[in-house]
Amino acid sequence: MLEPLRQGLPPLDPAAVSDAASCALPARYEAVREARQFTRRTLDQWDMGDRFDDVCLVVSELVTNALRHGLPASGRCAAGQEPPVRLHLMRWTERLVCAVRDPSHDSPVARETDDFSAESGRGLFLVDSFSDSWGWHPLAGALSGKVVWALFRLPRAGSSPNGE
Repeated sequence: MLEPLRQGLPPLDPAAVSDAASCALPARYEAVREARQFTRRTLDQWDMGDRFDDVCLVVSELVTNALRHGLPASGRCAAGQEPPVRLHLMRWTERLVCAVRDPSHDSPVARETDDFSAESGRGLFLVDSFSDSWGWHPLAGALSGKVVWALFRLPRAGSSPNGE
């Protein structure tokens, strides 16, 4: 069903970014709540509060996965080093991208499960279900690790969300 997508962000012109915001997240599970609060504030500032539920669910799953699977066993970063997980929100005219960076080089793996009452193991299935597309790519240069992203299509200005 779901296979990890080893690819970069979909073709989007960086010069056309309308808005961008990011926040560093500490290596503790309370960071998921902080990511949701950051997402709420950011979407409200961008007058996109109506997209909060879907975007927030995806952000929560991506951050949880980064904390659970993307950190070293110690979960700590060296003194003076930036927190290891970072959430980025970027908006283009017709697209919103949520991207979560973590220090791991391991690809995200969607687990196949028929137990929909299980409390874990469905994160990437939910990301796939609630976003229009998702993927990941390794970082290069001075940054180490990977970025897992999810894309949401936005209605064109002046059109309704139903396309009417």
